Amino acid sequence: MDTTLIFDPALIGKYDKAGPRYTSYPTAVQFHDGFGEADYRQEAEAGNTTGKPLSLYLHIPFCDTVCFYCACNKIITKNRRHTAPYLDHLHQEMALQGALFDHSRPVTQLHWGGGTPTFVSAAEMCELMRVTGEHFRLLDGDRGEYSIEVDPRETDEGTVGLLRELGFNRLSLGVQDFDPDVQKAVNRIQSREITLKVMEAARSEGFKSISVDLIYGLPRQSVASFSRTVDEIVAQHPDRISVFNYAHLPELFKTQRQIDASALPSPAVKLEILKTVIEQLTTAGYVYIGMDHFAKPEDELTLAQQAGTLYRNFQGYSTHADCDLIGLGATSISMVGDSYSQNLKTLEEYYARINEGKLAVFRGVRLDADDRLRRAVITALICHFTLEFAAIDQLFNIRFNDYFATELAELADMQADGLLTVDAARIQVLPPGRLLIRNICMAFDRYLREQKQQRFSRVI
Repeated sequence: MDTTLIFDPALIGKYDKAGPRYTSYPTAVQFHDGFGEADYRQEAEAGNTTGKPLSLYLHIPFCDTVCFYCACNKIITKNRRHTAPYLDHLHQEMALQGALFDHSRPVTQLHWGGGTPTFVSAAEMCELMRVTGEHFRLLDGDRGEYSIEVDPRETDEGTVGLLRELGFNRLSLGVQDFDPDVQKAVNRIQSREITLKVMEAARSEGFKSISVDLIYGLPRQSVASFSRTVDEIVAQHPDRISVFNYAHLPELFKTQRQIDASALPSPAVKLEILKTVIEQLTTAGYVYIGMDHFAKPEDELTLAQQAGTLYRNFQGYSTHADCDLIGLGATSISMVGDSYSQNLKTLEEYYARINEGKLAVFRGVRLDADDRLRRAVITALICHFTLEFAAIDQLFNIRFNDYFATELAELADMQADGLLTVDAARIQVLPPGRLLIRNICMAFDRYLREQKQQRFSRVI
């Protein structure tokens, strides 16, 4: 597979508009309260007949301090006692959820996210994994893909060792930027030394994959300062590097109102930062997977993309397309059968529902035939940068050129600009179009066409 990436400022400027990140299709904007617990139970029961493996996502919402840029669902507190009631309800929810799914279905993928999962104590982590194994069939011997997000400020060598003992084999570290001025501007003071110690501990404990998250577009960033951070990270040879675009939306995310907007890099500087990062990472041998993600050539994501098996879900790019994803904890999102659903967002609502012995699902959507078709199209494009019409025709019993005549006509301008080629048999995204894959996918989004006023971040 050709992994060439071409950075074209003129094209980026032309197409840099707001749009979904397509961790799902339909997106969460389409979730509604007409889908509830009974619908979820129905989908779970139907899923047991498929024998598909399971993927578990556990949301730990607590953080010790607030990072001003953060748009995640989190609870800021220094009181560690708040974790006990939350984990108690999480255990109860796990029992409710576990009863719905055939215990013969293995958990091939497990992820703890947040918030800061390492906010909880060692004893609480051990108990949480024990309870998970009581209600779901966890795999031993590193046969599963079990990952956790860690904040290096909340992690040391002992914690890393414990995580490995619990069965985790993949570690994701939040770094964002090493520059002290940038860290002060976003209220995330995290030294290079602390971060590198955690990475070294993960290697010595035998973690299969180490991933690092960076953010460009933060206040006080410059091309030179962020390049230094990237160089320092590359020197540690993590398996994956994600470079996310900071979307400044203070009207939606209150914590972002504490950021001095005048200190944000200009659009021109931000583009230059992105261009420089791409050059640094590709020169270092990393492969552009898509949507901010880079990986080493031998990484599972890269190999899955080359094999045509890469997938995308609420956790980003994944190698497990055949799983039912069960979200546990407040705000978590599930993908079970032909449905998406989300848990209640506030702790009060979440606790009350669990105390009633009910699932915490409060909204969702059941996909219809058109949704499933368009999801397959968008997934193929965003994961593989190519789409064979014959494969879609066979799967969905349609004629692609007839069904998507309007969409194909909309791609004409992109084809003229060199983002892609379209012929009678396929769509092929070209190197200049790969950074703009969201725009290409948006042409196939029926809801986006029907509802023009949706709120999303800009694509670059």
